[in-house]
Amino acid sequence: MAQTFGTPFIGRDGELARLTGVLDRAREGTPRAVVVSGDAGVGKTRVLTEAAAHATRTGMTVLTGHCVDLGDVGLPYLPFTEILGVLGGDERFTAALTAHPAVGRLLGAGGGGTDTDTSTRLRLFEGVAGLLADAADITPLLLVLEDLHWADQSSRDLLRFLLSRGVLQSPTPGSPTHRLALFASYRADDLHRRHPLRPLLAELVRLPSVARLELRPMADAEVARLVRALRTDTLSDTTVRRIVDRAEGNAFYAEELLAALPGDLDPAAPAMPSGLADLLLIRIEQLSDTAQQVLRTAAVAGRRVEHDLLRDAVQLPEDELESALREAVGRQLLVPGEDATYSFRHALAREAVYTDLLPGERVRLHGAFAKLLAGRGHTAKSAAERAHHSRESHDLADALTASLEAADHAQRVGAPAEELHHVEAALELWPAVDPGARPREGDPVTLTLRASAAAAHAGQTHRAVSLTRAALARAGSDADSELAARVRYTLAGNLMRVDSLKAAFTYSSEALAMIPAEPPSYTWVWAAATHVMAARYMGHDEDAERVARQALHTAEELRLADAQADLIISLVGLEDRNRRTAEGRERLRRARDLARGAGNVSVEMRALFNLAIGAYESGALDECLTWLAEGLERANRSGLASSPYALELRYLQSLILYTLGRWDECARAAAVDAERLPPAGGFAVGPALYVSLARGEEGATERARALLGGPFDWMATLVAGIVLADAALRGDPEGAVASVRTTLAALSEGSGSGRPDIGVRLAALALSAVADAAVELRTNGDGAGALRWADIATELVEVARSTAAKGEDGSRQGPEGLAWLARAEAEWLRARSGPDVAAWERAVAAFDYGDPYELARSERRLAEALLVADRREEAAERARAARDTAVRLGAVPLREELDTLIRRGRLADAPSAADRVPALTARESDVLRLLARGRTNRQIGEELFITGKTASVHVSNILAKLGAAGRTEAVAIAYREGLVEPPPNTRA
Repeated sequence: MAQTFGTPFIGRDGELARLTGVLDRAREGTPRAVVVSGDAGVGKTRVLTEAAAHATRTGMTVLTGHCVDLGDVGLPYLPFTEILGVLGGDERFTAALTAHPAVGRLLGAGGGGTDTDTSTRLRLFEGVAGLLADAADITPLLLVLEDLHWADQSSRDLLRFLLSRGVLQSPTPGSPTHRLALFASYRADDLHRRHPLRPLLAELVRLPSVARLELRPMADAEVARLVRALRTDTLSDTTVRRIVDRAEGNAFYAEELLAALPGDLDPAAPAMPSGLADLLLIRIEQLSDTAQQVLRTAAVAGRRVEHDLLRDAVQLPEDELESALREAVGRQLLVPGEDATYSFRHALAREAVYTDLLPGERVRLHGAFAKLLAGRGHTAKSAAERAHHSRESHDLADALTASLEAADHAQRVGAPAEELHHVEAALELWPAVDPGARPREGDPVTLTLRASAAAAHAGQTHRAVSLTRAALARAGSDADSELAARVRYTLAGNLMRVDSLKAAFTYSSEALAMIPAEPPSYTWVWAAATHVMAARYMGHDEDAERVARQALHTAEELRLADAQADLIISLVGLEDRNRRTAEGRERLRRARDLARGAGNVSVEMRALFNLAIGAYESGALDECLTWLAEGLERANRSGLASSPYALELRYLQSLILYTLGRWDECARAAAVDAERLPPAGGFAVGPALYVSLARGEEGATERARALLGGPFDWMATLVAGIVLADAALRGDPEGAVASVRTTLAALSEGSGSGRPDIGVRLAALALSAVADAAVELRTNGDGAGALRWADIATELVEVARSTAAKGEDGSRQGPEGLAWLARAEAEWLRARSGPDVAAWERAVAAFDYGDPYELARSERRLAEALLVADRREEAAERARAARDTAVRLGAVPLREELDTLIRRGRLADAPSAADRVPALTARESDVLRLLARGRTNRQIGEELFITGKTASVHVSNILAKLGAAGRTEAVAIAYREGLVEPPPNTRA
């Protein structure tokens, strides 16, 4: 097991723990065997190598034997000959080898007899077992047999003897035990139904001393970690995702696909490496000609093919087809499904077969499948497959027709990503198809608009903008006014989704000017509804309200219920009875009902979002959760889970869980959502970053900065700004102020109104760091430095005041914003003159609306102010309450700050030492007591009946938990914290 690896061990911690557990028990005299199975390349050798390294580190001797594929010319006992050869070269085992002369025949020393000689064969087996038992008395042994699927018959027989009657049999009472473990691996995908290893495995796994460990494909996240670890340069998320998808959990396949990337290029789909293709094709070439023909035909169909479709395409007699399929299934190349289908066991196997086809053969088979599918009815699946086969067989007219049919099916079942794929395919085919063969309805402009709508619904907002700009270019100057207006208001709507608000307002204004309000028309109403939203974002509220009321009247006249709903939502945001009021939310409910009745899910989602955010802003968090649940359920059911409003709802739900202190739920939801969010939806799990930061976990700031790496996104900028400002509170006032200024500038430019509501929170966060700096300088006698920070504090508090008084919608903020304003005011006073009890009492009262973490942070400051005012009992009460919250939430940095405050302030009922330092185990406590008495590691080991090395490990753990640099400091801390009693003559 001399093989080394240059990458970290990833994704097999559970399996490795099982193997190391067997090794630990073997060293204590409980022999065990583990049979490790898995497909080629899944990681068997790597896991066994790591287990062998653990065995070596813990004092075991590792002996490895390899089985080799020699075809029909097998060498008997090859893996055991390799193992015995290592034993023979080690002087420790010379006497043991001499005591078992029958083993000499495997070492080239003769010995007489053949495998057909039963008595000689038995003596050999018993000799090997006896030798291993004696060797295990000298040193604990680990035997590793790799690639058991290639083992010869003699090796299989010897292995059966060793596991059933030899060194692993249960010892009789009083007899010595064997300190030995045996690990054997084999490829599961090589075991066809008549493979000679199968009967042996069935026999061995029934033995009580033999366990079975199956290495399943690695999880996608683990393969992604492996890919990034193997490459020193940066790979795009798209490339990593493609490699992960194609590797399907197989580490070797992932490595080969990664190696196939062409140097510094970063394509979306690396080509099939020739070496990997050859490896996969070797297994396929072992099949009969008929079975290979069936596999080639199945590969053209795709990863999965129905039996009837394959039968009609391959055109073989039924008995020959079944025989060929039985052969492919037996060799584990195809896997039968319960619904009369066959799937390639691994997608790369199918890809290797497909790539190996001749060009003409490929075109012919694609054409055959296209014709067969054309006669099987018009389902979504058959239309998509037919489009693919027609295109690959160069029947572009049929491919265009089938692509549009597939897009229609995808739209009906709420699959916008698939609809986008099929519409884009149709757009690509359109110019290549003769005009007479094109569908009568549709044109490139309307198709491009349809693609942009599908992209928006799929969460690909920047792609939606790009497609609508393409529609604008295709429309040109010859487009009629209605189509030109439609393209422009669609572009305006998509630009608003990517926070390009000035451009959105320009295009919405152009759209509204292109078409008259009279006579009333559908196009004018929607152009007006879009312009209302764009004007609101730019702060043109009077213009927005005037157009909205006119358009609402027209929508009612034309009975456009969804347009009515959209305009009602906009008007609620423009009026005093806004979404924070009961009256405003009642109107929003009516808008929701109108949109639902009209079947416009996008407008319905907008209504539900406004209902949820209105409840949140008014402090009605339970009502907010109700609307969030309804909105997300509606989005999931309609296939719009990645649409802009669904992402906003997901963020708000995560924010509510964070605000309510349900942090574990927040983190779990984020972990699930992260796997299915579109690239532009990373902000939706932002509150999980707030949790990570508050708990002191590593990586929160790096993940926040990563949100700023792509095109500008308003919500991503907001989330990153909060995390970076909060992270800078711990001793970086300059960074906090710079982060807030940068974030507010970006958000103000993006919002158009110049009044992002989050400004009050960002200002309050930065004020905390600024006040810390001012207090420290004032304490150190630097009045000028303190005054400079006090001036910056005044600048920040003015931001908080102006934002809270008049937010994005022009009205005073709700309970959350006012709570942050109270915090900002209290921090401002602390920066100018010191902690003010009354100001912090107002902050505590303000956060009592339902945010336990921010309430606890304010209580911590209140406790400080009470201490300065010499109101110690009240300070202790507030500090204990805040600490209890920090412990419950797992907010480690806050708990540590409170522990420091309680200790330095000598507050009553301070927490015990067990709360101030990480808990010591019972054995560590024993070691600590002896350490305090001046014992060495060796003396500690002797008194506790452990080795000196183990004692050293315990001492290292104690130093780490106490935060001590050495043994003397650790003892001093232990005395101070009451972890051990000092001698009578020692002063604490």
